Amino acid sequence: MSQKAIVLDEQAIRRALTRIAHEIIERNKGIKNCILVGIRTRGIYLADRLSARIEQIEGTKVPVGEIDITLYRDDLTKITVDQEPVVKGNNIPIDINNQIVILVDDVLFTGRTVRAAIDAVIDLGRPAAVQLAVLVDRGHRELPIRADYVGKNIPTSSSEKIVVELTEVDENDQVSIYDK
Repeated sequence: MSQKAIVLDEQAIRRALTRIAHEIIERNKGIKNCILVGIRTRGIYLADRLSARIEQIEGTKVPVGEIDITLYRDDLTKITVDQEPVVKGNNIPIDINNQIVILVDDVLFTGRTVRAAIDAVIDLGRPAAVQLAVLVDRGHRELPIRADYVGKNIPTSSSEKIVVELTEVDENDQVSIYDK
């Protein structure tokens, strides 16, 4: 795999998250009854960053949870014995019934991860609404899923891969396109 280009650097990621934070506040007329739920792994860190931005803007903290979609994946039957999935569990700090659950992920691609996350959320309760915030939408949807908040649309070919790096996991912030 060879890197073709860096499409978002640290500053661009920060700006995109600030814009998404403003859009969340505007669309929901504030943040009352909202919870940000990060999809493991990088979605959790993006949800934390969005919560911090929203707190700077609104002066109120938005609860942040995390969800593990491992058992909701539709490709579990394709995983071999030596690739057994590791379930890390969910951590949702409030009851999601009648809340606006904003799922947060790094990249929206086929839509299958989001579908699995929605299934996991519905198993926890009945939210008033489920919204989706992603740092990158790269297209190539296989399911009828669309993000409500997008940091950057990056049209890609099927021979390319988007790699999101965040300091919390990868020691730097950037989004790159690679040839597979």
